[in-house]
Amino acid sequence: QVQLVESGGGLVQTGASLRLSCAASGRTFVLSGMGWFRQAPGKEREFVAELNLSGGYTTYANSVKGRFTISRDNAKNTVYLQMNSLKPEDTAVYYCVGRRRLQPDYWGQGTQVTVSS
Repeated sequence: QVQLVESGGGLVQTGASLRLSCAASGRTFVLSGMGWFRQAPGKEREFVAELNLSGGYTTYANSVKGRFTISRDNAKNTVYLQMNSLKPEDTAVYYCVGRRRLQPDYWGQGTQVTVSS
């Protein structure tokens, strides 16, 4: 099993920055990638960003490209999501995901990000 714990959410104003953290523990060696999804009220969960743990390459949703950056600290088994120039439409619960090849993903419990206008 892998446990994922998110932190760093909060209430900020438009244009502000936040950094989310996702700490992984347990059998982390089974993970091929880690990333972030988000879900706004009344909407489906959507992809935000992902980082491949072996190659280090990253993928972003078009809506966050140029504003969000995903990174990792291997020593801490932690993935970060630096969010800059936040907009009200970024308001959502942000979930950390641990990817496995041909197996179900692991999910964190989520952290709330609210951007006021």
